[in-house]
Amino acid sequence: MINRRTFLKNGTVAGLGLLLPYRASTPEANLRVGIIGLDTSHSTAFTRLLNSDTSIYGGYKVLAAYPQGSKDIESSTRRIPAYTEEAKKLGVEIVSSIDELLEKTDVILLETNDGRLHLEQALEIFKAGKKVFIDKPVAASLTDAIAIYRAAEKYNVPVFSASSLRYMSRIDDILQKQIAGRVLGADTFSPCTLEATHPDLFWYGIHGIEALYTVMGIGCKSVSRVHTPDTDVVTGIWEDNRIGRFRGLRAGKTGYGGYVFGEKSIQLLGDYNGYAPLLKDIIRFFQTGIPPVRPQETLEIFTFMEAAHESTRRDGASVALSEVWEKANAQMLSSHLPE
Repeated sequence: MINRRTFLKNGTVAGLGLLLPYRASTPEANLRVGIIGLDTSHSTAFTRLLNSDTSIYGGYKVLAAYPQGSKDIESSTRRIPAYTEEAKKLGVEIVSSIDELLEKTDVILLETNDGRLHLEQALEIFKAGKKVFIDKPVAASLTDAIAIYRAAEKYNVPVFSASSLRYMSRIDDILQKQIAGRVLGADTFSPCTLEATHPDLFWYGIHGIEALYTVMGIGCKSVSRVHTPDTDVVTGIWEDNRIGRFRGLRAGKTGYGGYVFGEKSIQLLGDYNGYAPLLKDIIRFFQTGIPPVRPQETLEIFTFMEAAHESTRRDGASVALSEVWEKANAQMLSSHLPE
């Protein structure tokens, strides 16, 4: 049983740096990739990239897939037959269970589009000791997201999650070359399709929020949200009084992008860069066991989104991240601790 602990620091979840102290490992020769969930285009996109030229990705190749993803989200379930056939054409063996998949592969891409299934599926992977990339959303609730990372800690299995929007074309220049100087704030935008089975932002708005956190970093203390049928505007205030804002688009022209407001200049985040940069980070993670995005950042993103959801329930009032974190953590401790 995981000890009863609350990781809070200055009103945020920054203290989660205590979780998952992975150390770099020697690159492994375990190159067999397994996929869970053929109900998303990410599954076939990753497979095409990995299986077309294994030399680019360190020899890793998708060998097997378990197709079952969402069971009741129509936009996902209707994709499974076609994506299953596409995977077969790419040389992937289709298996009938997660257990069978785990026997045939070394590392896992958990691609199931339905975040409600991720805790159950991740537990099977953790018990088998396999490194796993969990595609967005990590879970369909903050409580489940916390439980997944607690379970990863319990079984000492590295886990990584990210959106490909972290890799927009100019983000590296902004962060590494410091062309904007210190980031004083940022605005990002992305499509924000809603799905009744998931909290509003978890389903698709997470893409733009991941981009926001990529440039702002952790440390948000409170969130407020304006919600209409066509648009969401979510404003976060960071501990050092910087402001980050996400705009979710559901009408008119949609797309991905954003701005950074820096000490030296205002910079565009650039264009969407496809899946290849994310996949390179996934392979590096499989090789080293070091997640490129720290657990505390992923969990703060989910706390940010849940706080935004709570703000809507309170007619746009500001909501402290510490409040929603404490509530979700208590729920996890009472009902989701893995044995």
